Amino acid sequence: MFRTIELPIWALALLMLFAAVTFASHFLFPSVRWFFRKRAERLVAKLNTRLKRPIQPFKLARRMDTINRLTHDPGVAQAIAEHARDNGIPEEVAFEDAKRYAREIVPGFSASLYFGFATRAARWLSKGLYRVRVTGEATAMDGIDPKATVVFVLNHRSNMDYVLVTWLAARQTALAYAVGEWARGWPLRVLIRAMGGYFVRRKHLNPLYRKVLARYVQIATQNGVTQAVFPEGRLSRDGKLQPPKLGVLSYIIADHDAESARDVVFIPVAVNYERVLEDRVLISAGRDSSRSAQLRWYTVARHALMHLQLRLTGRFTRLGYAAVSFGEPLSLQSFLWKGHSDPAAALGEELMRRIEAVLPVVPLALVSEALHHGARDVAVVAAHLEARVEDWKGTGHPVHYAQREARDTALVALRMLEARGALALQDDRITLEEDWLYVVAYYAANLPVQKELET
Repeated sequence: MFRTIELPIWALALLMLFAAVTFASHFLFPSVRWFFRKRAERLVAKLNTRLKRPIQPFKLARRMDTINRLTHDPGVAQAIAEHARDNGIPEEVAFEDAKRYAREIVPGFSASLYFGFATRAARWLSKGLYRVRVTGEATAMDGIDPKATVVFVLNHRSNMDYVLVTWLAARQTALAYAVGEWARGWPLRVLIRAMGGYFVRRKHLNPLYRKVLARYVQIATQNGVTQAVFPEGRLSRDGKLQPPKLGVLSYIIADHDAESARDVVFIPVAVNYERVLEDRVLISAGRDSSRSAQLRWYTVARHALMHLQLRLTGRFTRLGYAAVSFGEPLSLQSFLWKGHSDPAAALGEELMRRIEAVLPVVPLALVSEALHHGARDVAVVAAHLEARVEDWKGTGHPVHYAQREARDTALVALRMLEARGALALQDDRITLEEDWLYVVAYYAANLPVQKELET
C-alpha cells in the first residue's frame, strides 16, 4: 500500500489534469458562478430602480432552466408525440429534437453585458454614423399599464435597426428581439444571446420547431418580457414598407386570454435613414431573387477598414439622418374586443398602418424623389424639396429638415450621392450615373405611400 510506484510523465500529467478539472467543477466553478450571480443580482436591482419597466425575473432565469421549462411544456410535449408519430421515430428522439430547437432559440441574457457594453457601444455607433433624431417617445410610453407587456413593432430598413432600438429602449427597459440565421455564427451568436436576442429560422421549419418557438414567445409574453418585433420579416429590398408576416404576432394572439392574461401593448416605431448601409446589396437581391441579401464577413471587414481609414485621416462625415418616430400604442385586449375574422392578419395590417402614419421624412428621400422624376438641376431639386416639405407639414409625419435654405439642404444630399459616385455636379447641372438609377428609386420609395408624388 505504501510502496513507491513509477509513472510515465504523460500519465502523471493526465492524472493531475483530471484532478484539477474535478476540483474546479465541484468546488471552484460553483463558487465563481455564485460570486458573479450575486454581483449580477445587485446590478439588476440597481438598474430596476431607474428603468421605467423593470427587467422581469423570467429574463434573468438560468438559460438551462428556461430550456428545461420549454421542453417540458404541455404544448411542446404534445407536439413531440405528434412529431414522433408522423415521422415514425421514438419519442425520445423527438424529445432530443425539441431540446435542440430550444437550445437554438433560448437566449442567455446578461444585464452587465447589455447595459455595460451593448447599450454604450450602440449609442457610440449610432451617433458616430448618423445624426439621430427621435420623435414621440415620451407620448407613446406615457399612460401604459405598468403590468402590461410592451412589444415594440418596427419596420425593417437596415441591420442598424437592432443597434438603434437597443440604445433607445435602454432608457426604458432591456429588450428581447428575434434575429435571423445570419447572426448564428460565432462570435455573434454568443453576443446576441447575451443581449437577449433569440434566433428564428427562416428555412427548414417543421411543426415541432414552430411549436417550440411559439411557446417560447408566449411564455416570455406572459411573463412581461419587453420585446421588439419586425413584422416585415426581412429587410426591405425596394425601400417600401412590406406586407406583414404574421409569425410572432400570431403566436402572441393565439395564447392571449382577455379574461385572465395581462394586456399586451404594441408600440409602432418607424425608422428611416438617409443612408442604408446595405442598400446596394438589398437592391441587387430585390432585382435578382437568386442573389442573397446577407452580408459576407469579408465585405463587412473591407468596409470597416475603409471607415477606420476615413476616421484616422479626418475625412469621415456622418451618413445623414437616422430618424426614429414612435406611433400610437395599440392595446391587444381592446383590439380583440372589437372582433375580427382573422385577428392576426388584421393586427398586422393595423400595426403597419400605424408605422406608416409616422414614417419620418428625410431630405435625401425627397432629393431622390426629384431625381427619380427627372430633375437634373440643383434649382429644380431645391424647389421640389421646398414644396414637398410644405406638403408634409401637419400630416403627422416628422420632417427632418436642416435649418438652412432649400438649396443648401439639397446640395448636402446631392453631395452625399456624389461622394458615392452616383452623380456628378457641375455648374448646378446634375449628371446621374445610369447604374445608380435603382439606388435613387430605392430612396425615393422611402417616403410614406399616401404622399408619393404622382407621375
